[in-house]
Amino acid sequence: MESNTTTPPPPATAPPGEPSADPRAVRRAAWAGLVGTALEQYDFVIYGTASALIFSDLFFPNVSASVGLLASFSTYAVGFAARPLGGLFFSRYGDRLGRKWVLIATLFLMGGSTLAIGLLPTYGAVGILAPILLLICRMAQGFGAGAEQAGGATLLTETAATGRRGRLSSLVMTGAALGTALGAVAWMLAQQLPEDALMSWGWRVVFASSLLVTAAAMIMRRKLNESPVFKDLKAQQERPASPVKEVFKHGRKPLVLVILMNFGVSTQSYTYQVFMASYLVSSVGVEKSFVPEVLLLGSLCGGVAAIAFGTLSDRIGRRPVCTFILSAMVLLPAPTFIALNSGSDVAIVVAIAVGFILACQGLVGVHMSYFPELFGNRYRYAGVALGREFSSVIGGGIAPLVCSALLTAFTGSWIPVAVYMTVVAAVSLITTRMTPETLDRDLNIPVDATGPVPAEAVAKGPHQPA
Repeated sequence: MESNTTTPPPPATAPPGEPSADPRAVRRAAWAGLVGTALEQYDFVIYGTASALIFSDLFFPNVSASVGLLASFSTYAVGFAARPLGGLFFSRYGDRLGRKWVLIATLFLMGGSTLAIGLLPTYGAVGILAPILLLICRMAQGFGAGAEQAGGATLLTETAATGRRGRLSSLVMTGAALGTALGAVAWMLAQQLPEDALMSWGWRVVFASSLLVTAAAMIMRRKLNESPVFKDLKAQQERPASPVKEVFKHGRKPLVLVILMNFGVSTQSYTYQVFMASYLVSSVGVEKSFVPEVLLLGSLCGGVAAIAFGTLSDRIGRRPVCTFILSAMVLLPAPTFIALNSGSDVAIVVAIAVGFILACQGLVGVHMSYFPELFGNRYRYAGVALGREFSSVIGGGIAPLVCSALLTAFTGSWIPVAVYMTVVAAVSLITTRMTPETLDRDLNIPVDATGPVPAEAVAKGPHQPA
């Protein structure tokens, strides 16, 4: 077996049975994945930032500051709890009707839910009904997001030419970085308002601005082509009647691997993006206006890192790149908190930027091609969606809540939070070392990468699965 470090084949080369990539279809898929994920991340970032900065006052005003923050993060976690349900629902159609159909449906659901949040009455107007309505909107938002990134990753991976899947699929996370940057800019502009204007109508404008991102994403997806792999399945009438059942029956091993590989990544990602925003304000004492600026710089660095690591994974393999990043993530939490607590603006920016480069976008950028390559063609969408979204519940969904609870329980000490972040990263690192290399697998075959690999499953080039 030859090494994964040799020069990749020409872009147009495809494995036997796998069609060459259509450049126009690739460009459309790239833009559709990038802008759609930007919308998802924009929605989540503006909600997460609002949870950290103002929602405790607007929707939970009759409790202490720490309890209000926990309640605010609880509604944030509920959105993640709804994501596996959305993954279960939409993945059935993604593997039967096509990736494009789901990406359009989730787009409207996420955008509409975010707009609805901006129209909600606050606790001062309708009492307990306000947090209940917020909870419902957050669940709808999470339900739509449950299939969004999985759909974008699957479509891009199945559309890209062999040897370029890592780079193209990483654009999904570049879109996520763009969404984070747009969300940070939206909050930076909103915080220029007087405090009373921000708390009365300024925050509503931030959520209403989701309409602009939704419209841009819809324009990009209007002429989107279905993936060549799905077209082949459709032509052969091989689409499964129940992709979810097939995942649990035949794809359990790669499903468990994806859940555990994504667990630590999701936890650290949303700890950096959400919890640390509130930590900087409540524990370090930085100005609230500084938080969106830090998120903006971090997201820009993360967007570049996603493409860089994705491209590198096309050269040396998915597993070596993931191993390197996760090893750094195991060591990173304690130095991060030391930097944050120094109070130095430069140290804070560097610490958050490194977190974005590694956990928020860099590693996930590689996962965008790694995860789809682990599954066979009959239930690929369902496998990626369920694996990512189930792990997001036990990872990123509860991470801000767990971190806040640990901070409160240990009287403001950051050490338990750092230990929590290190342990979850170690779980993902160990799992990654147990996962097979998937570089340049033939995506048209029904066999999972974790099963026996037939000869036709391997590209006839220098890249061979380990």
